[in-house]
Amino acid sequence: MSEEISISEAELHAYADGRLDERRAAEVSAWLAARPEEAERVATWKRIAEELKLAYDPVLSEPVPERLVSAARGRRKWFSRTFALAAAWLAIGIALGAIAGWQLHASRGPAGSSSEAASMAHRAAVAHVVYSPEVRHPVEVGADQEEHLVAWLSKRLGVKVKAPRLDEIGMSLVGGRLLPGEVGPVAQFMYQNGRGRRMTLYVRAEPSPHRETAFRYARENNVGVFYWVDKTSSYAIASGDLNRDEMLAIATMVYKQLEP
Repeated sequence: MSEEISISEAELHAYADGRLDERRAAEVSAWLAARPEEAERVATWKRIAEELKLAYDPVLSEPVPERLVSAARGRRKWFSRTFALAAAWLAIGIALGAIAGWQLHASRGPAGSSSEAASMAHRAAVAHVVYSPEVRHPVEVGADQEEHLVAWLSKRLGVKVKAPRLDEIGMSLVGGRLLPGEVGPVAQFMYQNGRGRRMTLYVRAEPSPHRETAFRYARENNVGVFYWVDKTSSYAIASGDLNRDEMLAIATMVYKQLEP
């Protein structure tokens, strides 16, 4: 039966998420049983979903920051005043609407690359926390298949990616994996030194070319992150084991190797 049915990529994702009905789920299960590679791919999706859920669920119970509450109140008051003014001055509503629209655009401003990069850095820190403690499955593809890993990740991200050489500072490549990002797939390379201290390099393709940004540093709980944007890609180096100076040296070395 497994050879007679056709399973789409969307159905595989639905199966991994537990959204198929019982009959179709049984068919997909039988189809996967005859295809170990596809079964392993779906198992990886499930594992990633579980680990991300474990990482992000605690955030749901956190109180909403007061600055966001205040901002929401301010927007409600602004809307009420604007609506009343429009009702009172209906004869010039079009002009007021145009002015309000311009003011709204100006208050939002352009989405700066720094804020986008900061969001990416946060996701890099979360991904590091999820995968760096793994002993048996720290990566999806090992360093022994580096050529395949780099080609695969480059194809999925749509930009040429590279696994930098860090042997000079005692860090060797463990391997890498593909991860879901905010707007598309991202790549994660993992490195480890002789004492088992790990570092990850998180790579995201940018939808449009950016001006280069300088190194920025942030801390997410106990994880330090150096991140930057380099034209068509964003990068973040994350580690909970290395200090800031060690990470800066690594970031500089990585940047020089990735520079076009």
